[in-house]
Amino acid sequence: MAARARGLCHIAFHVPPGQPLARRLQRLFGFQPLAAREAGGWRQLALRSGDAVFLVNEGAGPGEPLYGVDSRHAVPSATNLCFDVEDPDAAVRALAAQGCRVSVPPASVRDAQGAATYAVLSSPAGNLSLTLLARAGYRGCFLPGFRPVPCVPGPGWVSHVDHLTLACTAGSSPALQRWFHDCLGFHHLPLSPGEDPELGLEVAAGSGRGGLRLTALQTPTCSTVPTLVLAESLSGATSTQDQVEQFLARHRGPGLQHIGLYTPNILEAAKGMVVAGGEFLMPPEAYYQQPGKERQIREAGHQLRLLAQQGILIDGEKGKFLLQVFTKSLFAEGTFFLELIQRQGATGFGQDNIRALWQSVQEEAIRSQEA
Repeated sequence: MAARARGLCHIAFHVPPGQPLARRLQRLFGFQPLAAREAGGWRQLALRSGDAVFLVNEGAGPGEPLYGVDSRHAVPSATNLCFDVEDPDAAVRALAAQGCRVSVPPASVRDAQGAATYAVLSSPAGNLSLTLLARAGYRGCFLPGFRPVPCVPGPGWVSHVDHLTLACTAGSSPALQRWFHDCLGFHHLPLSPGEDPELGLEVAAGSGRGGLRLTALQTPTCSTVPTLVLAESLSGATSTQDQVEQFLARHRGPGLQHIGLYTPNILEAAKGMVVAGGEFLMPPEAYYQQPGKERQIREAGHQLRLLAQQGILIDGEKGKFLLQVFTKSLFAEGTFFLELIQRQGATGFGQDNIRALWQSVQEEAIRSQEA
């Protein structure tokens, strides 16, 4: 029996004291402080843009940060996904009976604005844990135990989380798919017609450089849980690490590689973030010279010159298009990054864009090694 996730409450990060993630999310990407808490050696700050909420846990206290666990991971990373469920107590009993490891048993937290109950599960995806939360009727701005942080309205570049991508070890996607199905009710979302759920979508990088295997998962349509994408490397005749292998090495194992943030206007958002000091990966020069690319861009109602200036990728046909742009890593270790995504009718992920991202990450890695 799965614990049916009804929505994504927030995504939590663990960073050491002084790490600038919270400041960068505000200054570069338009997130605004929402609520804060300091206790037990932890400084916890929730930031929001639209319905996307990030919780930055800074420090390493003797206990656990509220609503999560301290993974004591070697590098800063996104460590926890918090989902809204109807009854954490019943969910934990059912999941524990299935063999799921419960890191924090159901606990209640209360303040003047109401109460919430939560529990934390360990996942098989590296250092990623899952929080199951019930907060019906809570009247505060975030969660019990946090104080509100006064702020001015942000630029509104981001409306919600579109998808979450996990970098996985080769061959682990089928087992992870079954785990997320059994625990939270995720099921296979085909990215191409007739796709085998066990094999996912294979995207070759070309010229014997391996490629990616992507397996997309979603919850029932009545929920607001973002799509979950499992990414693993395909073997290829190459002596260099690809982007997934680089993540696994630098992150010291599997984990959340990037978060896709939905924006209603990707040109405006990307331009605003660059003006604020944000940095995006630039696709290979040949990307915009591909046969039919300019026609595709015009059909989508955009100008090639403007997309190229920001490094925005586009894919799609028959009136349905997908636009994406990817930030450079938010951490010095070269691991986690953000994606801006705008959908004009498209629901999947463009294979042409995946190849362009693949090459962009590879070229950025080469430049960083040469610097």
